[in-house]
Amino acid sequence: MTKLRYLIVACGTLEKEEIEQIFINFAIEAQKQLPTALPQNKKRVIIIAGPTGCGKSHFALQLARKIQGEIVSADSMQVYKGMDIGTAKPTIEERQQISHHLIDICHLTDSFNVVDFCYEARQAFQRIHNRDKVPIVVGGAGFYIHSLLYGPPLGPPSIPEIRQALEEEYDRLGPDALYARLQQLDLHYASGITKNDKQKIVRALEIITLTGEKVSKLSWKGRHKLQNYDFRCWFLFRPRPHLYHRIENRCDQMIEGGLLEEVQGLLKKGLLANSSAAQAIGYKQAIAYLASAKRPDDYLQFVETFKRASRNYAKRQHTWFGKEPLFNWIDMDLYDTKMIADLISKDFESC
Repeated sequence: MTKLRYLIVACGTLEKEEIEQIFINFAIEAQKQLPTALPQNKKRVIIIAGPTGCGKSHFALQLARKIQGEIVSADSMQVYKGMDIGTAKPTIEERQQISHHLIDICHLTDSFNVVDFCYEARQAFQRIHNRDKVPIVVGGAGFYIHSLLYGPPLGPPSIPEIRQALEEEYDRLGPDALYARLQQLDLHYASGITKNDKQKIVRALEIITLTGEKVSKLSWKGRHKLQNYDFRCWFLFRPRPHLYHRIENRCDQMIEGGLLEEVQGLLKKGLLANSSAAQAIGYKQAIAYLASAKRPDDYLQFVETFKRASRNYAKRQHTWFGKEPLFNWIDMDLYDTKMIADLISKDFESC
C-alpha cells in the first residue's frame, strides 16, 4: 500500500478544503520523488481501475470532460457487439459526448485475447495522442491492465495433444477440479480468473505442464516494458458493504433493463460458441436460467447466483490490484468526484 493510499484513507476528519490541499500537494510531491527522471518523449496515459460497480466508468466520463480525454475500455467483453446490458457498456449518448475506444469492435464469433487488447489499446493511444488528447484507460480486468503495463504474456506454443487432453479432463471432471489444481500450482494467476474460464485454465495448465513453471512467473519473463508510455495509475474503491449494495442494485437494474432478452438474442447469434463470452458474469447465469424450466425458484436462483458472482468478482479485483505496485488507491466514499478529478488532473499535469 502506498503512502498516498494511507493518506487518502486517514484524512477523513479534516475540513474539505484542508483535505483537498493536503491531498493534492502530497500527490504532486510524491511524484517529484520518483527514483529516475522520465524521458521527455514519454507519452502519458491515465489508468482508472476499480472493482465492478464502484462508479469508475461514470467518474472517467467526468475526468475526460475536464482534461480533454478519450476513454479506452479495458473490458474484455465490451469489445463484442450486442453484449451491452450485461457489460454495463457506455450508452450511445455517452459515446457521442466522449470518444470511446475498444467498444463494439468484434462480432460475437470473433476471438479476442489479451494480445489483441494490448495491440488495439496502443493503436488507440497513438490516435488519441495525435489529436493532443489524453488516453484514459478504464476497466477492472486486472490481467488485461497488467499486460498493458508490462507487455502481453509469453509462453510456449500450444501442443494439440496436451491441449485436447486437458480440455477433455475439464469436461469430464468439471471446472471445480481443474481450477482447484491450478490454485495449487499457481494461486496468484488463479486468483485473477474464475473457475469457469475454461480457456485460461486449460492454457495455464498446459504451460505449467510444458515448462514446469508457474504462469504468473514464466509468462511475464522476457517481455519489454512499454518505454514510450508514462502510466498514471489509480484504483477507485468503496468499502465492501456499500460496494456490495451498489453491485446488487446494478444487477437488478440490468435484469430490469432487459438482460435476459439480450441473452436470448445473443444465443441465436452464436453466444455458446464463444466460450469466454458465454462464461461472462451475468451471461452465464442468464444462459442457465433460460435453459431451465423457468419456475419462480429458478428465477430466484438466477438472481442470487448473478449477484454472488458479481460480488466475488469484486473481491478478486481487490486482491489482484492490491498486488500492483503502480496504483494509488482512492476511497470514493470519502471524497467527491470533483476533488478526485482535480487530484488526478493535477498529478497528470505536474510531471
